[in-house]
Amino acid sequence: MKKLFVMAALCLTGMATQAQQNLSWGQGPQVASPDVHADNSVTFNLIAPEAQKVQITGDMLPTKKVEYAGNTYDVPDVVDLVKNDKGVWSYTTEPLKPELYTYNMIVDGVKIIDPLNVYNIRDINNLFSVLLIGGDARTDLYKVNKVAHGTVSKIWYDSSTAGLNRRLTVYTPAGYETSGKEYPVLYLLHGIGGDENAWSELGRAAQILDNLIAQGKAEPMLVVMTNGNISQEACPGETSEGFRVPTMMLPQTMEGSFETAFPDVVKFIEKTYRVKKDKAHRAIAGLSMGGFHSLFISINNPDLFGYVGLFSAAVDQQQRSQGGHPEIYADRNAKIDALFAKNPNLFWIGIGKTDFLIKNNNDLRAYLDSKHHKYTYLETEGGHIWRNWRIYLSEFTPQLFK
Repeated sequence: MKKLFVMAALCLTGMATQAQQNLSWGQGPQVASPDVHADNSVTFNLIAPEAQKVQITGDMLPTKKVEYAGNTYDVPDVVDLVKNDKGVWSYTTEPLKPELYTYNMIVDGVKIIDPLNVYNIRDINNLFSVLLIGGDARTDLYKVNKVAHGTVSKIWYDSSTAGLNRRLTVYTPAGYETSGKEYPVLYLLHGIGGDENAWSELGRAAQILDNLIAQGKAEPMLVVMTNGNISQEACPGETSEGFRVPTMMLPQTMEGSFETAFPDVVKFIEKTYRVKKDKAHRAIAGLSMGGFHSLFISINNPDLFGYVGLFSAAVDQQQRSQGGHPEIYADRNAKIDALFAKNPNLFWIGIGKTDFLIKNNNDLRAYLDSKHHKYTYLETEGGHIWRNWRIYLSEFTPQLFK
């Protein structure tokens, strides 16, 4: 019996050691990062006594213009951290406006996430550390507040058109499970390189909807977040292909296949969930490539959606590859006229002042104006960034299903 007790004690000790192996036992300097001060300035710290140079880059810093693939982008600048005598590198910002910020450290030329910040997020094949500074009505929408919460589900559906079993992210509002009611639906599409996780993670879609609905500013609705890469089953690492490296360069993204297969999504949602099945209770919106998809899905199906939202949308790009379905993009303006002849409840356009797609959007608006087609327009500061797309979702959803 004594021997059995000793063996059990040793086993428990081993389990405790394993469970505790990732804890810090007070070795080295004890610092926090990010450290948010009362005036909303933020100190970033990194313990790296052997490093020669440490920098930080992120969207809390001023931007600079960079040319890439023929377009001009605003990208965050880079600043140096300063090392103290204990090997801690630090940088303190000016007071920051309320916002959800992403950033990276750069140690001797290698970009890393902040090892002192457990909150990070993936965007395509990049990892970023995350910092949320609240304090105004807009950014408080991005927080988990003490309100009734909806449910975010990952659900698979069969796309016979694509020939794949594919995954969706679906937000159902608080009370859906027990109400017995039918709800309207917003189909929300991501940009190039994104996937069905993008809006729920980078876009804070569930938090925004929870808070707007709780405030009575938005109708309770389902939000269906698709994977717009029709050649994928689901986001990288969660498919039968295993842990493939995420990439923007995917086949069939903007050559008509996704638009052609989109009715499979609508049919699945309307068969699986308690939703209203008419144009007045369906909306579609998307950012960048998702705005491109939203435009061409809606104008090719003028009786399907009563509400259309274009967030920094690519509105008139040519096909990116051979083959596909060129008929989807043919006669764009005539199809726009046909859509407006059906009197959509809302046609909404939002874009940043320095977005590389603003000329394309202005050209689209000029056409709409020439035909006296009614639309709503919001122009914000900044460029092709998630900061704007969260704003657009926050502004667009309160206008739906009224």
